[in-house]
Amino acid sequence: MTVVVYVMRYYLGITGIETIGDRFTINASLPGPETINFNMETINLLLPSAFTIAMLGAIESLLSATVADGVTGDKHNSNTELIAQGAANIIVPIFGGIPVTGAIARTMTNINNGGRTPVAGIIHAIVLLLILLFLGPLTKHIPMACLAGVLIIVSYNMSEWRTFRSLMKNPKSDVSVLLVTFFLTVIFDLTIAIEVGLLIAMFLFMKRVAETTHVSVVKDEIDLSDDGEIHHDEEVLSLPKGVEVYEIDGPFFFGVASKFDDIMHNMGDKPKIRIIRMRKVPFMDSTGLHNLENLFRLSQAEHIHMILSGVNEHVRRVLVKSGFDKKIGTENICSNINEAVAKAREAIR
Repeated sequence: MTVVVYVMRYYLGITGIETIGDRFTINASLPGPETINFNMETINLLLPSAFTIAMLGAIESLLSATVADGVTGDKHNSNTELIAQGAANIIVPIFGGIPVTGAIARTMTNINNGGRTPVAGIIHAIVLLLILLFLGPLTKHIPMACLAGVLIIVSYNMSEWRTFRSLMKNPKSDVSVLLVTFFLTVIFDLTIAIEVGLLIAMFLFMKRVAETTHVSVVKDEIDLSDDGEIHHDEEVLSLPKGVEVYEIDGPFFFGVASKFDDIMHNMGDKPKIRIIRMRKVPFMDSTGLHNLENLFRLSQAEHIHMILSGVNEHVRRVLVKSGFDKKIGTENICSNINEAVAKAREAIR
């Protein structure tokens, strides 16, 4: 169509068809560096968009690398991917360029045609550079209508409506994030959509984690058949009278702290010994630590001895850094439930 329009314009005198050259100035040369003025006004203006573009760029590039791994059987280095992309996106704007990411379409084209190493990407960049330098002036003859048709097809392929339809079968929480992000993109812009979508996704993730974390109370016997802390000959561990075990199953963070408080305040008779079993606590945040410190102060006020059991290394470092290990006493931080129960028997005597 470019050839047809060229012949019509320069040989048949038909000039009513608008081309790229009529609307834009094509400069077939490398741009020079531009000075960038950094000030708080510019930073405040660009930071939201920069954050959104950075997140989208990271997701797109890592997704592209993951798809390539599945086809080639290789394993990419995520840090290398993002560091290289970040370095390019820092330098490119100085020359008037736009942010770049890894692209699934070009990656798969390279792989399907035998290009399975970084050399394929390098050659791709070099060829585009040569087209810009030597064939750039020819682009001014491309009709705008023809370019519009290309963009329509590209937009259709990018919409991935089949994938969108299949995602509607996912859990309702995921579908809600998808729909909110989609409609905010259409109604407002991509920056607002990504920011709101990320916030909703994080809240839903924390809700799921909070729902999967359970706090149980044991007063009589502990089943050791699926213990996991240490191997035992016996399958049942009897608790002395006046000893209660509170087991936290899951992360101990702010989303679970209120659940732990409710169980503690709704208990009936006060025990003599409280064993907090933390073998299934992978991490603990500042709110969880604060909750544990409050429980320790409350136990001291009620003359209840408190013992921690099954504390892993990560949680132990949090306790040591905050100084809680000195408050409760290092001898009261036991490695397994047998040791904790033995410590409780000694305390009762």
